[in-house]
Amino acid sequence: MTQRVLVTGGAGFIGSHVADRYLAEGFEVTILDNLSSGRVENIPKAAKFVKADVGSTEARQLLESGGFTVLNHHAAQMDVRVSVTDPMFDARTNIMGFLNLLEGARAGGVGRVVFASSGGVVYGESDDLPHGETAPKLPVSPYGVSKLTSEYYLAAYAIIHGMHSVALRYANVYGPRQNPHGEAGVVAIFGSRLRRNEGLTVYGDGRQTRDYVYVGDVVAANLAATRWDPPDAASLDDLAFNVGTAVETSVNELAQAMIDAAGASVQVTHEEARPGELERSAVANDKAASEWGWKPEFTLADGLKRTYEWIAEEVA
Repeated sequence: MTQRVLVTGGAGFIGSHVADRYLAEGFEVTILDNLSSGRVENIPKAAKFVKADVGSTEARQLLESGGFTVLNHHAAQMDVRVSVTDPMFDARTNIMGFLNLLEGARAGGVGRVVFASSGGVVYGESDDLPHGETAPKLPVSPYGVSKLTSEYYLAAYAIIHGMHSVALRYANVYGPRQNPHGEAGVVAIFGSRLRRNEGLTVYGDGRQTRDYVYVGDVVAANLAATRWDPPDAASLDDLAFNVGTAVETSVNELAQAMIDAAGASVQVTHEEARPGELERSAVANDKAASEWGWKPEFTLADGLKRTYEWIAEEVA
């Protein structure tokens, strides 16, 4: 029987790549996106597209009656700064919107949910890196709170309704189709500036670190999560998997690596640090390796090269 998957946020950066892979694996794919940040050009031609908000009656009814076997949820309000200035809007989208989808999935008999969470925001600041799945949770933004809250709802629905549920705690994902505008990843911003032969701006001393994982590896983790049969959950973390490289890369190192990938020669300048920014972040991936045989296949240099080539082609 052909599996039917609804990918929310499937016109966006990560969601569209996930949709491509589902189609390649023989899934029947429907994409739900309100196009507030996604792009029509990202939607695979073989996928059905429904333009709607995750909090809408239409979205819930689609899951109730669509005969889906899988819900892959990537749609989100993802701007940390917006979550700070308007936490109610963040909660309406990321918590109430997700709950609306879960209710539709419950009523429609959807047996499996894959949820895009964030390893960069659910864990607290710590020198004990990389964070494993059982590390203390202390979100420092409403966005982080909404992601962690959604994980609790996901676990509750798994226990009460028997849904096979997985939360993927992403590190800093980068790759082709990432938008350099708004709350964008630094790789997309650097790449866009390099394509225009402009200098790069680093906030603070540039020694703050992140775990940069290529979107192709994230897609592979989504497929593994879709095929995984989860155990009965005894804790929240039983249903969660980090998706990252477990390697810390400083912003200064990233800037130089991106310059190398572009073959450019530009100046790097420093500006005042942004308040509230984590100093260090990285997530362990040994659980995904042992349970799924998943590990990152793309080195940072290779991923940045592929990303910059896409940026150059897109501009051309």
